[in-house]
Amino acid sequence: MTIRTLSRPLADSSPSTIVAGFIAMLTGYTSSLVLMFQAGQAAGLSGAQISSWIWALSIGMAICSIGLSLRYRTPVVIAWSTPGAALLITSLPGVPYGEAIGAFIFASALIALCGLTGSFERLMRRVPASLAAALLAGVLFNIGIEIFRAVEVQPVLVLGMFFSYLLAKRLLPRYAVLCALLVGCLIAGLLDFQRFSLQVAAPVWTTPSLSLAAIFSIGIPLFVIAMASQNMPGLAVLRAEGYDAPASPLISVTGIASVLLAPFGSHGIHLAAITMAICAGPEAHPDRSKRYTAAVWCGVFYGIAGIFGATLAALFAAFPAALVLSIAALALLGSIGSGLTQAMQTPHEREAALITFMVTASGLTLFGIGAALWGLIAGVVTLVILGRRD
Repeated sequence: MTIRTLSRPLADSSPSTIVAGFIAMLTGYTSSLVLMFQAGQAAGLSGAQISSWIWALSIGMAICSIGLSLRYRTPVVIAWSTPGAALLITSLPGVPYGEAIGAFIFASALIALCGLTGSFERLMRRVPASLAAALLAGVLFNIGIEIFRAVEVQPVLVLGMFFSYLLAKRLLPRYAVLCALLVGCLIAGLLDFQRFSLQVAAPVWTTPSLSLAAIFSIGIPLFVIAMASQNMPGLAVLRAEGYDAPASPLISVTGIASVLLAPFGSHGIHLAAITMAICAGPEAHPDRSKRYTAAVWCGVFYGIAGIFGATLAALFAAFPAALVLSIAALALLGSIGSGLTQAMQTPHEREAALITFMVTASGLTLFGIGAALWGLIAGVVTLVILGRRD
């Protein structure tokens, strides 16, 4: 039984799921890894502490992505809090690192509590499927259009990838994203990795301490940002793609893992949205029941990347930005299309779904809260008002 359980993910894997997992990992790291270095350097952390921070996040994401995906046979991708990292650039300097770690633990414990009590799942069950799908499309829209903006910067690279994707979509649809990635690497030329030396990251323990000032300036904002900007859109991605994994275990496991990894620097790992859509979308595998292997492979790549966290930033800097943006956009086309289709299916919810999509895609930030939550609020308010009219 154990052998069959372990061998099933390998049997369900395909080149497209492996590529989707790699693209998800690549997209996650290249889009926001630099924020951790900025925050760490602004706070005066040592290179070893910053390396431990990346190690803790990566190992936590790897274990949770692999474990949860195998447990529920669902493509569950876990990611660090990118908005949280951006928050720390300004809030971490001046705060003793031990107190910041204590604030990380406080925020993660609150998230775990939301999962264990089931309050978050009860809330999400009340969100109409059309609004969840519109939320997904809005979150992914800005990533999708980046490929057309990148044409201005590197037209040969981007157009080469775009047309190779279209041709492969016609001839070999399962490998369209892989073909685009290979063509992009070919056009970009061979990457020179000789100047990089692989160094294994080592965890560095920091004893946490509680401080009301750090809890109010770091802990509570991290909690709000994680729930509104990551866990809610992440669950919306799963619902929009037809997966019904229970929300409470997903939230509680990531919250508990974040508590355990906080003394090593982790500011929190949560449900992903964009990278989860890459693994959960039709480009990963035509069979929905086998897409979980894309998230498993993403977790494997997380683990490898985390082990060599000391040289990770320089390594990913070798990839042209236009290549990363383009391949992420191409991998998300299917999810954006399915999200918009599902959002518009129910006539009496169509306007509310459209407003959800528009507000979310706008990138609105108000009172420190991102567009995902505001988009959902706008859609629910619209649905309530127009429902009375109907």
